[in-house]
Amino acid sequence: MSALPPAIFLMGPTAAGKTDLAMELTQALPCELISVDSALVYRGMDIGTAKPSKEQLAEFPHRLIDILDPAQSYSAADFRSDALAAMADITSRGKIPLLVGGTMLYFKALQDGLADMPPADPIVRAHLEAEAAALGWQDLHDQLAEIDPVSAARIHPNDPQRLIRALEVYRVSGMSMTAHREQQTAQSTEAAASGRHQLPYTVAKLAIAPVDRHLLHERITQRFLQMLEQGFVDEVLALRARGDLHTGLSSIRAVGYRQVWDHLDGELTWDQMQERGIIATRQLAKRQFTWLRSWQDLQWLDSLACDNLPRALKYLGSVSILS
Repeated sequence: MSALPPAIFLMGPTAAGKTDLAMELTQALPCELISVDSALVYRGMDIGTAKPSKEQLAEFPHRLIDILDPAQSYSAADFRSDALAAMADITSRGKIPLLVGGTMLYFKALQDGLADMPPADPIVRAHLEAEAAALGWQDLHDQLAEIDPVSAARIHPNDPQRLIRALEVYRVSGMSMTAHREQQTAQSTEAAASGRHQLPYTVAKLAIAPVDRHLLHERITQRFLQMLEQGFVDEVLALRARGDLHTGLSSIRAVGYRQVWDHLDGELTWDQMQERGIIATRQLAKRQFTWLRSWQDLQWLDSLACDNLPRALKYLGSVSILS
């Protein structure tokens, strides 16, 4: 048995039932919950993120929910630092950290560490923003495609924050973001081969999703329509009324929020907003599945099964998490 303390990852695509299973696990095990979701960190963004209700959070507290204002940024590095601190606190009290969510980049950053990227450079950023104003974002994306085609394929031309960061990394360090990540992967592999641990825990990994992908699409549609009925548009109206938020922020670019924002700007009709919001959520789920397929040692659970809790507990016992 490993001498490292235990931790549990509960992953899956959006609308798969992660939160419900996580709460069931905390009733059966001495676990404390840590949210792994890049949108749930923001206060005032409740309906469109499918945030657990106040009653649920009172009964099942989650770390890293409602910790930031939507005007603030939050990175994978920020998450890793916050999550490690929360895990250490939970472990120190004899409990098991249960990390639940669908932001796969955060899970990967936590498990494998992060590439040693150069810090932000205000002068380089100012130059890039000036170029974008003069030439357009497509021109900057074309520049990125020349120096880092892998990142260019991943980053949309209308994603200014990530586009600027990728170009900034190259101009500051002379290395592309992809090269930095490949270097980090090599270091992680070397560390694993030598017995060193990026994450000093024995981690059991659970993944939950419907076996039938069409059923997930139906759940996504139903949930988005339910969000609209619950007042999602009014929630976005309240965010807009502040006057300091815009679509360049990570919070407002979250799936669903950007589509409702564009509708309120008059760029999308009501029907177009619904359709694009649902499509964007399905695309998110597809990306989440792509991440999950790259993970090893995953114990898969079917969202629609009635015995997920006992199956999860049996698995956790088999990998010594409950010993």
